[in-house]
Amino acid sequence: MSAYLPEIAVAAALAWASGIRLYATLFLVGLAGKLGWVVLPEHLEILASPLVLGASGFMTVVELFADKIPWIDSVWDAVNTFIRVPGGALLAAAAMGDSGAGAALAAAIIGGTIAASTHLAKAGARAVVNTSPEPFSNFVKSSAEDLLVPAGLFTAVAAPVIFLLALLVFLGLVAWALPTLWRGVRRLMSRIRPSRS
Repeated sequence: MSAYLPEIAVAAALAWASGIRLYATLFLVGLAGKLGWVVLPEHLEILASPLVLGASGFMTVVELFADKIPWIDSVWDAVNTFIRVPGGALLAAAAMGDSGAGAALAAAIIGGTIAASTHLAKAGARAVVNTSPEPFSNFVKSSAEDLLVPAGLFTAVAAPVIFLLALLVFLGLVAWALPTLWRGVRRLMSRIRPSRS
């Protein structure tokens, strides 16, 4: 089992990071592979392709701006619900693809759940922040996410056990905060939905 810890940590990190910043995850992993900083698993080598780097880099820039603007960020999160979760599942499966079809499918199932949990935490926290009248908390939260993704990916590669322990703590906190996050999402939806006369 310990021989697979680095692979498991990378698969989990890709899923986790995808729930926050899918495009940045694709770009950073592809760039790290292209520059030779890491050896990408065979099924992730496509991320280092110039076309994929160009597309993921462009979408990273779009997301960095969209995520800094209150209310636009929540719409962006809503649309990306249908992109981040399957993206996290696919990346986790690709990271474990060299270990066989069973490992890849298990990684997809768990990776999708991790990506969904991370996305829910991000979107729910953002909905709570957007109900605040002051304009700076949104920018600070978004900037923290910008830094959190590369830090998490680096930790998964450099210290897999530490990353996996931190991920367990994070998932526990998400489960604990779920009622608050859900109230934030409901508040946001009630503001967006037109009132009935």
